[in-house]
Amino acid sequence: MFVDHADLLVAAGDGGNGCSSFRREKFVPHGGPDGGDGGRGGSIFLRATTHHNTLVSYQHQPQFRAQRGAHGEGSNRTGRSGKNLVLEVPVGTIVHEVIEQKVALLADLTETRQEIEVAKGGRGGRGNQHFSSSRNQAPLQSEPGHPGEVRNLRLTLKLLADVGLVGFPNVGKSTLIARMSAARPKVANYPFTTLTPHLGVVELSDHRSFVLADVPGLIKGAHQGIGLGHKFLSHLERTKVLVHIVDVSSGSGRNPVEDYEVIRKELTEYQVPSIESTGLALADKPQLVVASKVDVLDEPKRLEDLKNHLRALGIQVFSISSITGQGLKPLVEAMWNAVESSSRSGVTPSKGTAV
Repeated sequence: MFVDHADLLVAAGDGGNGCSSFRREKFVPHGGPDGGDGGRGGSIFLRATTHHNTLVSYQHQPQFRAQRGAHGEGSNRTGRSGKNLVLEVPVGTIVHEVIEQKVALLADLTETRQEIEVAKGGRGGRGNQHFSSSRNQAPLQSEPGHPGEVRNLRLTLKLLADVGLVGFPNVGKSTLIARMSAARPKVANYPFTTLTPHLGVVELSDHRSFVLADVPGLIKGAHQGIGLGHKFLSHLERTKVLVHIVDVSSGSGRNPVEDYEVIRKELTEYQVPSIESTGLALADKPQLVVASKVDVLDEPKRLEDLKNHLRALGIQVFSISSITGQGLKPLVEAMWNAVESSSRSGVTPSKGTAV
């Protein structure tokens, strides 16, 4: 089950209480105070890992508390510190703190083993040995442990991919990623077969590779959330290149030129929530256009109209069939070249930040 949002309540461990104690040993007069300090409470960390690709585990357990510190003891013995708690999240997780309906960015975890402390453990209280003075040689005073931090967190997973596939439902995106990589999304002849994003690694010659993302189909009004489009569009924010898939067969019952313009408009009108942390706006990313299902093309004019329309915009069209493999090799090379070009020009997702 793919889950890309989760709300957590994290509570660091409280510090242990300081001890009020006096040294009492035979033949040792005026032993004095020897109360030890309390141990520090455990802190809570979030760590990015490639072992997980969803936040589903945090839907079932939304609250976490770290171990508290042990209390101080006599003979100046400091209490044991509480164990830190490390929560693993998928690479690409954005961490926000929610404070009275306001949301503040804490971190953008885009690299493996990147880590952030989200709740700091409380400091242990001081024992009465710290309160001895010339005026008060037998202090009874000691400190309680300090409470650990408590935070409400909002986790959002945004896929990290070099290339993102976009288009209407059932235009052949899932079939294409299955043909080009080891990803195995559900493929069927009805709309909205894909309900969650999928990632696949495309391997080329000379040890080259890039990560391809199959995003569920978009429809008109997707930038406003229609058809869960807003949720799906957010996964394209980190991609370097977009590949627009257009079904040129008559099976869709739609006009390929109109399909292209509708999706282009949705990309243009989608407002990226945090443009400073995700790179370019969607409409400004490098794009390739693919005419799919040419193996069942029964009206060649549909393909020609699309090519003429895009030629006027200075956009090249790649005609392919994911079933027969027609046109896939030049498309893969074009994807690689676009990724390399965007990397050289600095159009890349920003490195993870901890604020």
